[in-house]
Amino acid sequence: MLKPYWKIEKSVVFMIAAEFFIQMVNAAMMMVLNIYLSKKGYSDPEIADFISWRFLSVMLLAFPLGLYIKGRKIRPFFYFASVGVSLFSLGILFSVEYEMPLLVHICLAFWGIAYASMQVLALPFILRNTSLENQSAAISLSYSTYSFAMISSGTLIFLLNYFNPQLFHEYESLLLISALSILSVFFVWKMGRIEVLPKVEGSRKDLSGFDWKVIAMAMTPSLILAIGAGLTIPFINLFFYKVFNMSAERFSIINAFSSVSVAFAALLVPHIKNKYGYKVAITRTQTIAVVSLALLACTEFYSTAGWAYFAAVFFFLLRQPLMNMAAPAASELVMNYVGPKNQEIISALTASIWSGSWFLSAIIFRVLRNSGMMYANVFLITAALYAFGVVWYYYLINLNEKKNA
Repeated sequence: MLKPYWKIEKSVVFMIAAEFFIQMVNAAMMMVLNIYLSKKGYSDPEIADFISWRFLSVMLLAFPLGLYIKGRKIRPFFYFASVGVSLFSLGILFSVEYEMPLLVHICLAFWGIAYASMQVLALPFILRNTSLENQSAAISLSYSTYSFAMISSGTLIFLLNYFNPQLFHEYESLLLISALSILSVFFVWKMGRIEVLPKVEGSRKDLSGFDWKVIAMAMTPSLILAIGAGLTIPFINLFFYKVFNMSAERFSIINAFSSVSVAFAALLVPHIKNKYGYKVAITRTQTIAVVSLALLACTEFYSTAGWAYFAAVFFFLLRQPLMNMAAPAASELVMNYVGPKNQEIISALTASIWSGSWFLSAIIFRVLRNSGMMYANVFLITAALYAFGVVWYYYLINLNEKKNA
């Protein structure tokens, strides 16, 4: 099952290695930044306001970036991503530690721009520089970097606190991982200068050359899932911290443990897709994940019971691999459905939609929590949106099968 990964082109492997170190910071921020902010005295609505700035900058940048790269080299943007993510991560931490909220907003916005330079362009680079035979493996390996980064960051945060709890709290752990991310520059350099550049037909500013009806059909489930995910994923650490009093270190090691199964599941996606098709690889796995999320949400209603904590952890660990393993298969499905001439703009739109939706979701989360809504009800809204997105993916798979036939 793992043989296809040995055939991936070297430049793509080095790009994925650089992506891993950038994802280490992203994973660490997702795990403990909110808890760190909460301990510094910020409320849930204030934290949601901070986080929304990161997604706003990506939303505004992603689409223009997708148009700009047509026929141009992508590698220089990876240099900017490698340096920018590290520097602005340090800026976020210093501005939080020294209580400069305006600077927190600014650093998070620029962090989002730097991160988008990798997030938006990784998939176009893979599609340009891999053979058709290696695409599924390369896409799956790229998606799995977040899981491997979650394993590495979560384990590192836990071990640092375990061996020296007086020195390593959230701030110090994030500081170390932010500094480590600069290693991504080395792997961008190792990629080499040679890139496959597609031919550009017409003006980069001309939007009439794209199949917008096909694009809209393909992007609808992503939009639905993104809005739901934005209500849950950035804030699930607050759920465990405030409902079950789970420390940042414990949440980190649980995330690391879950990411082992997520990474393994992601690497198996090409095998599952080739053997059973998209309906198993996407819709069945996501359906079980949606049910798991709903059951996870319901544990808040019984949070005083001794079993609720363990049930919440169990459903969290069950949901993570099943929901995440569908992502590379769904991405490949969408790319195949829209065709080669729409692929680069699809990558930009995907990043823009997800970031825009998460920006909107952060605002919605802030409003809902301000009104006193329980985490459980917020997560159940996510589960309902996910369910609708899964049904749409099923419809899209049928359309793709008819198209190929």
